[in-house]
Amino acid sequence: MRPMSFVRTLALCSVALGAVSPALAQAESPVVVHIEQRNLGQALTQLARQSGRQLIFTPEAVRGKRALPLHGSYTPEQALNRLLAGSDLTYQQTSGGALVVSSRTQSPPTQATRGGATAATTIAPAQQTFDPDEPTEIDEVIVIGTAGAGIRRQDAAFAVTNLSSEAISQAAPSSTADLFRLVPGVTAESSGGQNGANIFVRGYPSGGDAEYVTLQTQGVPFFPPSTLSFLENSQLIRIDETLKRVEAVRGGTSALFSSGQPGLTVNFVQREGGPEFEGLAKISTTDYGDVRGDAYVSGPLGPDTTFMVGGYYAGGPGVRDPQFTAERGGQITANVRHRFDNGSLLVFGRYLNDHGQWLLPIPVSQDGDDISEWNGFDAGTGTFAGNETRLSVLNDGSRVDLADGRGSDIVNFGANLDFDLTDNISVRNRTSYLSGSANTFGMVPGGTPPQTAAAYAASLGGTLTSLTYVNGGGAVADPANQLVIPVGVWRVEKDIESLVNDLAFEFRAGSHTITAGLYYAQYSSDDRWNLGNAQLLTAEPNARRLDMTIRNTATTALQQVTRAGFASGSTFNVNATYDGRDTAFYLTDEWKVTPELTLDGGVRYQNHQVDGTLENNTFGVDTDANPDTLFNNNSAVLNGTFSTLTYDGDETSWTLGANYAFTPSLSAFGRYSRGHSFPFFDNLRDGLRQTQKVDSYEAGLKASYDRVDLYATVFRNEFEGLATTVITNGAPIASVGGAETTGVELEGQIRATEAINIAFSGTWLDASYQDFFTDGGTTDLTGNTVQRQPEWQGRITPSWTVPVGETGQISLYTTLAYVGDRFSDVQNQQTLPAFYKWDAGVTWDVNERIQVQVTGDNLTDEIGLTEGNPRTIGSQGSGVILARPILGRSFRLSVGYRF
Repeated sequence: MRPMSFVRTLALCSVALGAVSPALAQAESPVVVHIEQRNLGQALTQLARQSGRQLIFTPEAVRGKRALPLHGSYTPEQALNRLLAGSDLTYQQTSGGALVVSSRTQSPPTQATRGGATAATTIAPAQQTFDPDEPTEIDEVIVIGTAGAGIRRQDAAFAVTNLSSEAISQAAPSSTADLFRLVPGVTAESSGGQNGANIFVRGYPSGGDAEYVTLQTQGVPFFPPSTLSFLENSQLIRIDETLKRVEAVRGGTSALFSSGQPGLTVNFVQREGGPEFEGLAKISTTDYGDVRGDAYVSGPLGPDTTFMVGGYYAGGPGVRDPQFTAERGGQITANVRHRFDNGSLLVFGRYLNDHGQWLLPIPVSQDGDDISEWNGFDAGTGTFAGNETRLSVLNDGSRVDLADGRGSDIVNFGANLDFDLTDNISVRNRTSYLSGSANTFGMVPGGTPPQTAAAYAASLGGTLTSLTYVNGGGAVADPANQLVIPVGVWRVEKDIESLVNDLAFEFRAGSHTITAGLYYAQYSSDDRWNLGNAQLLTAEPNARRLDMTIRNTATTALQQVTRAGFASGSTFNVNATYDGRDTAFYLTDEWKVTPELTLDGGVRYQNHQVDGTLENNTFGVDTDANPDTLFNNNSAVLNGTFSTLTYDGDETSWTLGANYAFTPSLSAFGRYSRGHSFPFFDNLRDGLRQTQKVDSYEAGLKASYDRVDLYATVFRNEFEGLATTVITNGAPIASVGGAETTGVELEGQIRATEAINIAFSGTWLDASYQDFFTDGGTTDLTGNTVQRQPEWQGRITPSWTVPVGETGQISLYTTLAYVGDRFSDVQNQQTLPAFYKWDAGVTWDVNERIQVQVTGDNLTDEIGLTEGNPRTIGSQGSGVILARPILGRSFRLSVGYRF
């Protein structure tokens, strides 16, 4: 038997964490216990450690059994009785004071006393030899996708990914959305910067943002609309060292719990304090000039109360350097948990004030599947933004500072109450309140790639007469051949607020666990947009503003094309207030039919209401009534009249699932779900009132052995009532219809040796539109591939860990990721070629307190496109096009100190 296997067997079979004393013969005083684990073996281990009493049990006795959380002051026997309640287990106390757990129908394990110490043995398992292929029990417990009580991952009848803080650190995500690339079935485009990501899941059709993604913190959604225009919810939270883990469910029960949104549900779980004070201080720097500091501290506030507080602050130009500090801000997170006899109360809060450059398409060269740099414009680090374009005054007199970028300034508070009313009835309440702003200020290229100034003048119906720099007024040396591009300045301001409450009662009766819940959410968004505002720029990184005059070919009039570089005014404005309310009732039952078979089912009824007031636009306005000042012709102007919108709809969603455990570490599941997605503010403003219906079928296999973990899922989704919108030429363009998707997801890891680990994931997807129309219903796109989601994608991460010195170790790891061919548009005219991305890193734990980490991103400086030009309908052709590549090669160095 190997040493590590012997230790593991011994830990399961005999937990001896306190010395036996004669005082045990007397009445014991209660001790404070805090037990979170829902696996019975782990719960008993925690009880032994916290009470100082010796517990003896066999792996067979506790395998597959669960225990409720236990918090409060109990004698060891009282605590043990509560943990064993509802099981077929009992216990006996030996003459030496040990508590021996066994089945009511079997003899307990024996134990003998030698030399004053208790030596525990099990009757049969202790005599077995270790088999490396024998499955070991999985203790990974997840909360997401359940009514709140949590479930062992191996027992879950849905596909879930659990990312630990160590896995997050190794992945070194460049943004919150970038972390989601670790989740099979998810395509996360984080090339837009810290904010402005596009997240797609399992072929769910969407034009961008994160339409089918629900984000939670501590098990409750913090802003119920999964996506609004210019706001996907990863913009409202950041990855930092206060995170304990991240849970992600694809499909499954998403349509039943939380906000009832089918698709992907992600839960961010914060660290919490323990019985001892501890913390971390960490400083990071990059080769492109960003600096970041992270820290947290946690510990006890009393015998029943713990705390955690931490966060980060960062600043720098970012990978695409705009010549000013574009990335700046931070987040502070804190929580306090108080435990009482029958439950606990968790209060948490978070303040986020962070902004970054909004990254959009730049010029690249395309020749079929060959993508290359265009005219010295670095595809990995280039940006149009620069000192000359940072500050501007739009035609309507409003001012824009690009350093404000895209980001959030929000507060988020919440509280979770867990309370056992009786041994068989529990109540859980989850509350979250969020308020603040989520603004976007950025430079948005139009539909035309770079061209000569003479060609641009001709497109306006004239010949070039002058071309000068706005800054300094000097004439351009070769004006006719100067490459130029119109790039808009967009200003979007959103003041948002939400209140969410999820109340659930859990009833345990025999083999059934029944949950009844009430979900209520109220949320609002006050929007002020000004889109369009094209500037005429030199087609180069950190571009310069240009002023132009032309001679009109038809009238021979001298025309002023620009004002301080601006070639147009607004093309679309929004001045609106929206309010939404969701009320839902849900009922679920988990039935433990046999020790191996678990069935679950549930139904959710939801009512969705929206009210809004919008100021109307007048289009095609010449704001100075002078046809020869082209910069303010054909402008959109808010006209002081208002429209209202209302929506009141309801739907019923439901699900049925089953999980069969062949062994404690090998199980299979199947599930059917009917879910709905209601229209939110922007859909209703654009006249899209249909409710989307999703029928989901999935089945999977979950295996976890000593050397191998494997999770495989096959799924099919059928959609009706789809409504997607993209903003083209400054105004929203809608597409409606249905789709069908079929796919396979793989996720797992191979522990080849004690030092070598290989993690992997992959997705195959076949997704196509069905009865899907665009261009006002005139163009049928049935059979086209769902946009921006590849048929194949995957990643593999081998790692090697070796000890260094007495307490240190070094871990080397690398990741090779593949993203297959995609189409950027619903018309399937803009091709995004396949690409590979190679990352690597090394972590050196100098000792138990000091850690040094170096990570490298996109080591080969690959030009991988994640987006074409959504402001162009149809193909961009070959040669110079506008597209958004992934970020170029970069490196990060971090040094952390634990205390």
